[in-house]
Amino acid sequence: MAVTKIIKIDGMTCSHCVAAVERALKGLPGVDAKVDLKAGIATVIISGDISDETLKLAIEEEDFEVVSISA
Repeated sequence: MAVTKIIKIDGMTCSHCVAAVERALKGLPGVDAKVDLKAGIATVIISGDISDETLKLAIEEEDFEVVSISA
């Protein structure tokens, strides 16, 4: 069963930022992501066993700040 999470992200300013965050999230097993630059969020669909901490670390490794993760 897939779970959808909304991740609020600070620091994204352009399409390259969006691509970096999407690439980082989609690189995790069982994760699909769509980033909305204007809203500053990533909508993530998880079909595997990925923790919020793992999602956060993947984004922070790209030098963006995770503000919140909600279901």
